Amino acid sequence: MKWADLLDLDRPFTLLPPLLGIVSGAVCAFGSAHNPDPERLLRPSVLFTVVLGSVCAALLNAASNTLNQITDLEADRINKPQRPIPSGRVSVGQAARHAALLYLAGTLPVWLVVPYPAVTLAERLGGSLLDHGVFFLYLGAALATLVYSLPALGRTKRFGIWANVTIAIPRGVWLKVAGWGMVAPIWHAEAWWIGAVFGVFLLGASSTKDFSDMKGDAASGVHTLPVKYGEHRAAWMIAPSFVLPWLLIPLGTVLRDPAAPQLAMLTGNPTVLIALGGLLTVWGVYTCWLLLEDPASLSRRENHPSWTHMYSMMMAAQLGFAVAYLV
Repeated sequence: MKWADLLDLDRPFTLLPPLLGIVSGAVCAFGSAHNPDPERLLRPSVLFTVVLGSVCAALLNAASNTLNQITDLEADRINKPQRPIPSGRVSVGQAARHAALLYLAGTLPVWLVVPYPAVTLAERLGGSLLDHGVFFLYLGAALATLVYSLPALGRTKRFGIWANVTIAIPRGVWLKVAGWGMVAPIWHAEAWWIGAVFGVFLLGASSTKDFSDMKGDAASGVHTLPVKYGEHRAAWMIAPSFVLPWLLIPLGTVLRDPAAPQLAMLTGNPTVLIALGGLLTVWGVYTCWLLLEDPASLSRRENHPSWTHMYSMMMAAQLGFAVAYLV
C-alpha cells in the first residue's frame, strides 16, 4: 500500500469546501456586530483557533470520504472500479484504520476551539460545556457521517431525501455555525441564518452527483433521489435548492434579530449581501436550466456541468459572505 493510495481515499479536491466554509464562517463572525473582541484584532489566539478548526474540518471530511468508499464498495465496483478499494490497491481493513485515525484527528483537537476571550491552554481546556459548542458540532457531524454510511446506524444514504438531510445539516448548517464559533459564541441567530442558507442549498444540490452513480447505487440497494424517482422528477425536486437559499441573503438584511431588534439578522455590508444574493440567484436559475433542459443527460455524464456549477456556486457563496463581512 502506498501513501498516494491513502491520499486517493481522502479525495483531496473535496476537502477545500469544508476548509473554506470554516474560514468564511470565522470571517463573518469577525466582521459581525457580535464579535466579542471590541478592538476586532486578528489576535494570534484567534488565528490559531481558525487554523485548527479548518484543518480538523478537512480531516473530518477525509474520514467521511474514506468511510463512504468502504461502505460503497459494491456500488464502486460498478461505478468507479478505479478507486483504491475496488481496484485492490487498499484493503478494507487498511481503509478502516485510516478512517478511524482521521475521525480522531478531526474531532478531539476541536475541544481547544473556544472563542475569545479564551486565550491560554487552561482557558481552552476548561470552561462550561456551552463554551465548547463547536466541539459538539464537530462530534455531531462525525456521527452524521456514520449514520449516512453505516448500515448498523441506518445508512440514510439508502433513503432518498433522508440522505440529503444527513448531508445538508452537518455540511451546510453546522459547518457555517462552527466556523462562526471560531471567533464568537455559536448562540447568535445570525450564525444559524447563514448556516440555513447553505443547508437549504445542499438539501437539493447534494444530489447532483447521484445521477451519474445510478447504476451502481440501484444494484447495491441505495435509493437516491434519481434512483427512486427517475432523472426527470428528481431534477425538478432538487432545482429549487439552486435558487431559494440565495433569496434568504437579501431577506436577512431586512429582518431583525429577535434577540437584538436594533440589528438586522445579517450584520454584514447590506449592499454586498444583496448583490451576492442577486448574483447567486441568477446563477442558480441558469443551473436549473442546465438541470431541466435534459435531465436524462445527468446520468450519462460523470461530471455534468450542473455538478461543476454546484461546487463553484458553493465556493463563490463562501467567498462572497467573507467579503460582505470585511468591507
